[in-house]
Amino acid sequence: MRMPAMGNSAIEYAKLLIVDDDESCIRLLTAVLQNAGYSRLNSLTDAREAARHYTEFEPDLILVDFLMPYLDGLQLIEALQSRIPRSSYVPILVLTAEVDPSIRQRALSMGANDFITKPFDHTELVLRIKNLLETRLLYVQIHGRNQLLEEQVRQGTSALDQAQIEVIDCLEKMAGYRDDETAQHAQRVGLLAASIGRAMGFSEERVQLIRAAATLHDIGKIAIPDRILLKPGKLTQEEFDRIRKHTAIGAEILTMSHFSILKLAQEIAFYHHERWDGCGYNSTKGEDIPVAARIVTLADTFDVLTHDRPYRRAWPANRAVAEIHRERGRQFDPRVVDAFLGEFFNSDLYALHTSVAGLDQTPAADVVETPAGFSLPARDGMAPRGAI
Repeated sequence: MRMPAMGNSAIEYAKLLIVDDDESCIRLLTAVLQNAGYSRLNSLTDAREAARHYTEFEPDLILVDFLMPYLDGLQLIEALQSRIPRSSYVPILVLTAEVDPSIRQRALSMGANDFITKPFDHTELVLRIKNLLETRLLYVQIHGRNQLLEEQVRQGTSALDQAQIEVIDCLEKMAGYRDDETAQHAQRVGLLAASIGRAMGFSEERVQLIRAAATLHDIGKIAIPDRILLKPGKLTQEEFDRIRKHTAIGAEILTMSHFSILKLAQEIAFYHHERWDGCGYNSTKGEDIPVAARIVTLADTFDVLTHDRPYRRAWPANRAVAEIHRERGRQFDPRVVDAFLGEFFNSDLYALHTSVAGLDQTPAADVVETPAGFSLPARDGMAPRGAI
């Protein structure tokens, strides 16, 4: 029975390259994909020819068998990465019967984007490919929009400022709908970051730059599968390793632009999961973390804690503030925490979160006094997953 064709013709006419030494597996994959509406397929059984085929065929997605003679899956992925431009995004789907988590982690670190286990379910295979191609299409559209803006800079067009704003809005919405069904998380983080920056004495021009750039902090999540991003339970180590990639992916997407806002957004995207004590994603610590990223780290954490997530109910605002206070000098820059605490009950932050988030009040029996001069709830444990 033929599966319904996908509605997006740009995905339906995508080019797929299959590399598998088993000809019967290639025939099966070809039949399944043709049945799903894909017509632009290329395949080969000798992995040594894959790099040349990639250059000639220019596929939109590559399916790679893991166990092959001459070059195994890991060696082939490494060889392909040298051909795939850094400014491009060509997903690699690994077909494997291997279940060793360390092998999968190595493949992910080398550039694999997803796995499907042999013998594979036909429907699952088609859906995994469709999701990866949708991400590639978004990436290509972003790249094309950035190229257009760069051309406008060279031409000195008067429409440049408006185009830049439209790109940021487009990217913000694209990232927002992956992680927050209301698409307001990015906007709230931007407003929180701006308020903190203002409290730290930044110029209004710098504050507005941080506000706009901060909305793109999670743009890299467009490349994270929904099954991981929206998982209601605890992440496996493999899933967590995968989701950690969103900072590098976001920075890679934004590195294609010369605009000041997107340059700052690139810094924020890459560093917003670093910790003041150096225990973050890339072990960058202290003043080595750009200050805008330090601000967004706190703003992002506060907003995530005070809103429902698939894996946790929202915390009351005072409980989240208490957690941030306790992480001063560990997860967060002390100066950023002090600015946040000083501003929280002033008009900007308090009004923002009582109106947008509908925050709960903490019962009086649960609060304790802090050196900051206001009441905070007693600690009863951190959330099972923080801001990811």
